[in-house]
Amino acid sequence: MKSLLGIADFFGLTKKIIRTRIDAFLQKHATNERTLDVGGGSGPYKKYFPNRVCIDNEAGEGVDFVGDAHDLSRFRDGEFECVLCTEVLEHLHTPQKAIDEMRRVLKPGGTIILTTRFIFPLHNIPGDYFRFTRYGLAHLFRDWTKVEIKEEGTTMEALAVLSERIGFQTETFWTKWLSVDWLILAKIIPWFSFLITKEYGEVGRKNETKSILTSGYFVIARK
Repeated sequence: MKSLLGIADFFGLTKKIIRTRIDAFLQKHATNERTLDVGGGSGPYKKYFPNRVCIDNEAGEGVDFVGDAHDLSRFRDGEFECVLCTEVLEHLHTPQKAIDEMRRVLKPGGTIILTTRFIFPLHNIPGDYFRFTRYGLAHLFRDWTKVEIKEEGTTMEALAVLSERIGFQTETFWTKWLSVDWLILAKIIPWFSFLITKEYGEVGRKNETKSILTSGYFVIARK
């Protein structure tokens, strides 16, 4: 098994699609501003936010405070210029309360940088509560001054992400050895993106839209 995984690593099959995209997104929005990293753990993206303060629900290297994203009362109103929240929102039982708290600790004109899931398997169970559409996110951020919500990828790319997660999170024919087949499929699926030429918001095909199966969303919102 180790040798098979070594081969998979060599060909980049175990490099997570989503992590690569999030890294590119955050690199574009890197800042030296004082940043509250909500749920940032060890800080996989701290190189883009050198003035980062991290609060997480578990202690660990890179965590400055242990606490709950729903209650940021240890921080003053308007204490931060930026809030970073990556892959956390779907794990919060009351997301609106957490969003409101993140808004409170931001200075006027401050920015939140957030990523979250839409089409995605269960993960980090049992603390996996929600999936968000662009319309649900717009509602959560309805009181913010300016909000940009962008699809993480296309419909076919979402299928690729699902294939990848099947490879990571399942056994095929009672063995882990065949997991690599799903990882290979995940690399092939995006080649066929050209097959989808139009997408619609309902089966009646009245309202044209895009990325009906996107894996997740990137959000930039200003207080």
